[in-house]
Amino acid sequence: MSHHHHHHDLASERMGWAFFLNLGFTVIEFIGGMLTNSTAIMADAIHDLGDSLSIGLAWVLNKLGNKSATHQLTYGYRRLSLVGALLNAVVLVGGSIWVLSMAIPRLLDPVMPHTEGMLGLAVLGVLVNGFAAYKLSKGKSLNERVLNWHLIEDVLGWVAVLVVALILMVVDWPILDPLLSVAFTLFILINVVRTLRETLKIFLQGNPDHGMYHRIAESLQAQPEVADVHHLHLWSLDGEHHVCTAHIVLAQELTSAQQRELKQRIAEQLAPFELAHTTIEFELPEEPCRDT
Repeated sequence: MSHHHHHHDLASERMGWAFFLNLGFTVIEFIGGMLTNSTAIMADAIHDLGDSLSIGLAWVLNKLGNKSATHQLTYGYRRLSLVGALLNAVVLVGGSIWVLSMAIPRLLDPVMPHTEGMLGLAVLGVLVNGFAAYKLSKGKSLNERVLNWHLIEDVLGWVAVLVVALILMVVDWPILDPLLSVAFTLFILINVVRTLRETLKIFLQGNPDHGMYHRIAESLQAQPEVADVHHLHLWSLDGEHHVCTAHIVLAQELTSAQQRELKQRIAEQLAPFELAHTTIEFELPEEPCRDT
């Protein structure tokens, strides 16, 4: 138990580091974007703000992960991540619209940004995000791996800003700055729309995996004692932890020992799906389903 808590505390510490580094640097980016007159840096600041919110949420959820379910929250705190994803999406969409409102007019009338300041911020961006990615790369949890990819994306974004700053120091092509900001912003919006679609599907208790649903139905129906499977529901708490319920009509009445054996077999059949929670109800032959 203490070994598990040790790993949990280390993961929490790594996420805390990454969150404060990212959030602190995001504030510097917004100030730097205004001072250097660079829409590309402002676009990257919006990207980093979204990642800061994601890391902060993951950090909070990681801390809440050990808390038990309550009478009010009977499945625990997993679905908080969906609320966070929605808030994150709203912030990113609003920020992206703001950046586009600045960048698109500049495509028609480009303004040369302060290239030395742009270069300095880009180098700092690569270092800060690179260090945060390095801290999270030691983590083994799914949360840490996903967030690590976010930070690697940020590093690549700052490399792009660095390259544009170097080009602008040599060539008078101010349009590169708004072009880069529009590209960043469209990339953010595509990812936000994808996340929103997935989040809303989970909120509406949609089937998270059609293949899994059909395989579960087949494995239940394959048992010789099972005449029919209905009211099979598969949904997800947070996109990772899935819940399954089903009604099984028995082909014939079974003794208590036979029912226990069937339950054990079903448990073994469902084990590879790594479901967070399952409820299987047996119905006797000719017994009407109370949920019809």
